[in-house]
Amino acid sequence: MATEEERDGVRLTSLDSPLGDGLEVTKRDLVDHLDAFADRLLPLLAERPLTIKRVRPGAAPFIQRDVPKGAPEWVRTVPTWSDRARREVHQVLCDDRRTLLWLANQRAVEYHVPFSRVGEEQPTGLVLDLDPPDGADFAVVVQAARLARQALTGSGLSGAVKTSGSTGLHVVVPVHGSSPEDVAAATRALAARTERLDPAVATTAYVLTERGDRVFVDSTRSGRGTIAAAYSPRVRPGLPVSAPVGWDALDDVRPGDVTVRTAAERFEDADPWAAALPEPQLLPDDLVAEGHTIPIARVQAMHEGRRRAARARAAEGGE
Repeated sequence: MATEEERDGVRLTSLDSPLGDGLEVTKRDLVDHLDAFADRLLPLLAERPLTIKRVRPGAAPFIQRDVPKGAPEWVRTVPTWSDRARREVHQVLCDDRRTLLWLANQRAVEYHVPFSRVGEEQPTGLVLDLDPPDGADFAVVVQAARLARQALTGSGLSGAVKTSGSTGLHVVVPVHGSSPEDVAAATRALAARTERLDPAVATTAYVLTERGDRVFVDSTRSGRGTIAAAYSPRVRPGLPVSAPVGWDALDDVRPGDVTVRTAAERFEDADPWAAALPEPQLLPDDLVAEGHTIPIARVQAMHEGRRRAARARAAEGGE
């Protein structure tokens, strides 16, 4: 088998070399998976500024928003402001197979997208990201997902669920007609309603030490945040894939069940994510209003951290 190939005019190199340290797959495994799922993955990426996570043998994985150096002229980009870099960057728009193949050849493993398309302010969805405590049985994440679904139903909404590709689950709700701020507020309210259904299982506590053995219902990715696209691999041993799950099949799911080596056999030509997603929904006014009374988790945690530091300094000064 040749270690180099050309597909759709894209030269693919070192295909049979290890993809990255400790990942237990080759570069070919990544390329073949992304190519096999291009028809299902591209509609989720199209017209959305892309954030990727890349790997290199001998180096730590790294997040990249700016277009990789040496990009062909046909790779489309869009200028965006990076708060972290404090400058304008040019994010890739992955709208076609050859761009996806070129990114795969750059060892781009993870594909994260915002909820808004280029030129559109209104988000197309929201997500409740269910993050289990370290060492927890996956059954507790399934419990939290069912609580989230109950909160959605009680709010007149419906959603679809997929594995995060890591240790948790994503509950995704297609929406329309709301600003990023209102979508973020509604997500906070849904997280709070999920927690209230069973606070022994679910928590909205942003600070890790305050969560205990409960599942964190993370509302911070909605609005102007990003989400790992369905069918995107994740940088973990074996390259597990963010995989759609039927609500009635949650009890049979385990993290890492679907990988870049098994996804094509599992799903064949089907697109269960597209089939599972409901039509975009209008957010209820009461949900949005409730959310605007709930502090933004990151901001609240930052202020609380500063208050604790100030109290600690004051205590030291008094000794």
